[in-house]
Amino acid sequence: MPIYLPELNHDLSYFPAVNTALAEPDGLLAMGGDLNPERLVHAYQQGIFPWFEDGQPILWWSPSQRMVLAPGKMHISRSLRKSFRRQNFTFSINNAFAEVIESCAEPRGYSSDTWITATMQDAYLQLHKMGFAHSIEVWQEGQLVGGLYGLYIDDIFCGESMFHTVTDASKIAFIALQQHLLNIGCKLIDCQLHNKHLASLGAIEISRETFINQLNSQNTTVQQQRWQPQALVLDLIDKANT
Repeated sequence: MPIYLPELNHDLSYFPAVNTALAEPDGLLAMGGDLNPERLVHAYQQGIFPWFEDGQPILWWSPSQRMVLAPGKMHISRSLRKSFRRQNFTFSINNAFAEVIESCAEPRGYSSDTWITATMQDAYLQLHKMGFAHSIEVWQEGQLVGGLYGLYIDDIFCGESMFHTVTDASKIAFIALQQHLLNIGCKLIDCQLHNKHLASLGAIEISRETFINQLNSQNTTVQQQRWQPQALVLDLIDKANT
């Protein structure tokens, strides 16, 4: 059955109302436009994100259920804490954004494709230079072994992707992220879509309406000093609930 979608025009701030998104596939809202940084910022401020594969038109989504995690509410298992102690990781913020997004774009074992296309990487590198996109890096013996990236907009961190080359490094990057966000007063991590990996760490699903209401209730000032390149000392492992 054909799917008819609104096509974005030259107006970088225009998106259809999120409650007009399709039920199947869930959350598909619009197509087209471009990945201009201004358009991307407007999208995230409205609870919309791009997700498409190479060779497809740009597709924009706002799913009916949004997976989120409140900093400080993360579940950290005993086994993950033991893994952290064993691995001798160190952490940083925004010291290797380009390397993190490039690693996230590498095809996974279950697929030879990636949705983080070269065009997507370029767009988020621009957002990083503008102070919107940020990365958490996990290091082991001077090598980048895990990390994640996303956007910090209106005091909500919109997670995009994570990677690891060493067991548990992506999970521990997520723990480091939530510690930093807790310290700076962030209220919510947007994980976008449900997956078991994030659910095991305590992320839950809320309705699109609830998510949009929380998004609209946050501050609108980007505070650059919160995201200056820096080392990060992870100190929440032993404080976490089990």
